[in-house]
Amino acid sequence: MRRIFITGTAGFIGYHLAELLLSHGLEVHGYDGMTDYYDVQLKRRRHQQLLQKPGFAATEGMLEDEALLRRTITDFQPDAIVHLAAQAGVRYSMEAPRTYIDSNIVGTFHILEIVRSLGTPHLLMASTSSVYGANEEMPFSETEKTDTQLSIYAATKKATESMAHSYAHLFGTPITMFRFFTVYGTWGRPDLALFKFVDAILDDRPIDVYNHGDMERDFTYVGDLVRAIELLLGAIPHMPGDREQVLENDSLSPVAPFRIVNIGNSTPVRLLDFIEEIESCLGKKATRNYMPMQPGDVRATWADASLLKALTGYQPQTDIRDGVARFVEWFRDYYQK
Repeated sequence: MRRIFITGTAGFIGYHLAELLLSHGLEVHGYDGMTDYYDVQLKRRRHQQLLQKPGFAATEGMLEDEALLRRTITDFQPDAIVHLAAQAGVRYSMEAPRTYIDSNIVGTFHILEIVRSLGTPHLLMASTSSVYGANEEMPFSETEKTDTQLSIYAATKKATESMAHSYAHLFGTPITMFRFFTVYGTWGRPDLALFKFVDAILDDRPIDVYNHGDMERDFTYVGDLVRAIELLLGAIPHMPGDREQVLENDSLSPVAPFRIVNIGNSTPVRLLDFIEEIESCLGKKATRNYMPMQPGDVRATWADASLLKALTGYQPQTDIRDGVARFVEWFRDYYQK
């Protein structure tokens, strides 16, 4: 594969994926709507960084603009599409649920229709660990039932998984869905916990600690995540009957070239330990504002990433200490703090 189309290249994960693929000599065309959910200047800076590299071009447009999206993809003729663009955020989905329907469901429908008509060899789409919802058996496995989402955000992501499976079944479109687990790292989003905590501590503002700190997250460093996506580009799901090998605990559909893959560090970290690591990197203690659990949130996440390793030979492994230190270094440099 030489030509990869990525939606959301001005976003946190899309930026890092494009940068990685470009560094390995691939041609990348990005597509991003530059919405104002968070600092648009940060998004534009990410694109500016990418545009300095050979092999990158970008189109600014919304997923809801089906005509522009179709024209852009058709002109580029990609070998694979990685669909990352979405309206993110569990808490914001309570304030503005319509934006999640428009971007995540309608936008993904447009991607699926375009891929179907063009016959794109492989579509990879981002989902989230939030689809596991109220499930309590951990680590979370791709073969578990996921019927108890706790937020509109998670519900729209589960809907895109179901839509994608139906397209894979009806039209033979090879589709890989990946479920991300609490991604963090350089060039991160301002609404993510690490960004908010570092920013607040440096400015002597208190941080909100939900569920009184009784939380665990499978923090996954963004560099590990995008490396996993790059490797999954070549792990194309086959039609039933065409499989060369059936892996143990494989989520490959029995009726479609469709697979779901967890991408996580497989090492849950206590929220309070995470905060202490940030304090250690900053050399400064946080003022903690202990809060109840937020509606739509979950107490813990933990990925079973054995399928990812079986498919690619790779597993995320960046230690939280190293990952937080890299973010703090980037944050201080970018914001001159």
